[in-house]
Amino acid sequence: MITHFAKLELNTVSIQGVKQFYCNQLQFPVSFESMDEIHVQPSEHCTMVFKEADQPLNPIHFAFEVPFTAFDDVVNLLQGAGVTLLRWPDGRRVDEFETGKNVYFRDGDGNLLEILAHTYVQEGVLPPSGYLKILYLREVGFPVDDVMAYRELLVELFDFKLDTVLDNFTFAIGGTAHVVVVSKTRKWLPIAMTALQPAMDVTFGAPNARVLDRISNRLEGKSIPYNKGNDRLYFKIGEYSFHLQVTAFSENVPSLLELPNARA
Repeated sequence: MITHFAKLELNTVSIQGVKQFYCNQLQFPVSFESMDEIHVQPSEHCTMVFKEADQPLNPIHFAFEVPFTAFDDVVNLLQGAGVTLLRWPDGRRVDEFETGKNVYFRDGDGNLLEILAHTYVQEGVLPPSGYLKILYLREVGFPVDDVMAYRELLVELFDFKLDTVLDNFTFAIGGTAHVVVVSKTRKWLPIAMTALQPAMDVTFGAPNARVLDRISNRLEGKSIPYNKGNDRLYFKIGEYSFHLQVTAFSENVPSLLELPNARA
């Protein structure tokens, strides 16, 4: 039903700081820029929007997927660009786990970024984008008070599948999008960063207007207010704002990538 993260909107204390980090160091292309707003394109089907705000920020965690065969090169590119990779308590920068590898780093607003590569993700399905060879925005963190209640609501609304189901942490998955539902009492790895609730607006991609109709009916059934327009749906769940938008991202992509939840 949900295909991907199409847009992530965040606040920043400095548009120039965003440009220096995301454009100069990570080399994300700019698709729009004004005095107090900038849009960058980490991949073909994802936009990141930063809006300047004169208020304190709670940092967010998000992660990009890259091809497994390109991971080591991407790490070298990050280090060559002057990006400081965060260390785990034992001193390592790269974490290797059963199905892949990852590294973490932070931007000028304190947001915790992650580059992930999984052995099971089939290459050649999505073209790697840009300098860092990004395939898609894989994860966005949602710190909440009640992990169990929030993840169940996501399942009921979006038909998400769950993985790593713990009392204080769960992946709620739709297509390539992994919503990281985490308790505010659990700290983000690897630097034990407090999981604060960020101000953000998330747009999910949907394959067609029927999906928007189905979800709007479910929102009505739960008495959740929403606004619906042409190929677009907006609503809030708790303190988080969501958009659903019909996009050109094929609903077959997760299966072609051979993602575990697409195969199930």
